[in-house]
Amino acid sequence: MSNPNPETLAADSPNRSMSDRELETMTDEFIERTSSHKEVIETVISSLEQNNSAMVVQTDSGYLWKFQYGSVEVFVQLTGESDEDLLTVWSPVLKFPIRDEAGLMRKLLEMNWSETLETRFGISGDRVVVLSQRAVADLSPEEISRAITLVATIADDNDESLKKAFGTA
Repeated sequence: MSNPNPETLAADSPNRSMSDRELETMTDEFIERTSSHKEVIETVISSLEQNNSAMVVQTDSGYLWKFQYGSVEVFVQLTGESDEDLLTVWSPVLKFPIRDEAGLMRKLLEMNWSETLETRFGISGDRVVVLSQRAVADLSPEEISRAITLVATIADDNDESLKKAFGTA
């Protein structure tokens, strides 16, 4: 008995063909099973970076990427591929010292509530940053893409207005 031709079988049996949703799910599952988090991050960065600006360094603590997006630099750190490892994405938007620190804190808290989705504003050293951090356990390619895209977009959309309103003291 010969094996049936899949194209003929699909054409002869319309109820056996996959829906777009099933095909998309199968594709996503294939990508998740065959792509490392590092590969997904590099794909996302290559789609967002501007002026051939992407750089990567590998250290004992994982990978660190940097790329330009609009008027901001975006950093992505992956500490490894195990469930306990972390994906951290951040972008500096304002440097201290600033004018009206209390006003800035109120503005950032209000924005954290209403405008940042899964990201948030925070302070790292002497800089205000937009950031997202998550353990890599069950991390999908879509979540990686969303985290990097949100941090880059929110930082780029807000850095200039924050500098104008609260810039150097």
